[in-house]
Amino acid sequence: MPTMTAAGVELAYTRQGTGDPVVLVAGLGGEGKGWGSQIESFAQDFDTIVPDHPGTGASGHTESYTLEHHARALADLITGLGTGPAHIVGSSTGGAIAQIMALDHPATVCSISLVSSWARADDFFRHQFAVRKDTLLRLGSAAYAETTALFLFSPTFFRDHYDKVRAWADSASGGDASVMAARIDMIMAHDQLDRLPGISCPTLVLVGSADGCTPPHLSEEVAAAIPDAEYVEIDGGHLIYKEDPAEFHRVVREFIDRH
Repeated sequence: MPTMTAAGVELAYTRQGTGDPVVLVAGLGGEGKGWGSQIESFAQDFDTIVPDHPGTGASGHTESYTLEHHARALADLITGLGTGPAHIVGSSTGGAIAQIMALDHPATVCSISLVSSWARADDFFRHQFAVRKDTLLRLGSAAYAETTALFLFSPTFFRDHYDKVRAWADSASGGDASVMAARIDMIMAHDQLDRLPGISCPTLVLVGSADGCTPPHLSEEVAAAIPDAEYVEIDGGHLIYKEDPAEFHRVVREFIDRH
């Protein structure tokens, strides 16, 4: 994978396709490959850039686990690649990063699609991630992945496609527990709700109706705070781009096409 120095970190990324630039920003795990088939789908029509977050995947180590640093790194990547402002599609933690990019680095952003995201932790969010972090540190990454799967997939998808859930849990069971713990602390600290009215770029807020990680009320709160934001709810859990990839792609693609 090519890399570029961005905000003091060697940021790894893939790039394929031609057209307007789209940046797919992954969730808490941080690795761009987690977008799966969406990468090829977007690359059919767009210059599709998929980074690994600082400190994850093939990107370089970082001591700065803050979403502000992650946003600055992605802004530097877009500037360094010379693509001009990009459409940012961020899932979960990626959506939190996209919020900060739109607020602090608006020249790099054409539109933002905030998928399964949030702007301020509530008691459910804090309790969930406290339990997940405790599981990670006491029982290890395999138990953490097993627990996390319960929050990321809807119950019906879990029932009907357990092989895919099993494959996800197996792929997520490795990694450095201390890094993931730092990343959990990073997202727990995210609080941009009062700043969201300052976002001026076109915004899509998309969530699964059965999202058990960042429930729809958190997305509703985000959409209500951003001027003229579009709110869309579709069937599925937190990883709606995996549960219903065609519908997810249709909604985001039509939004990007309008802007």
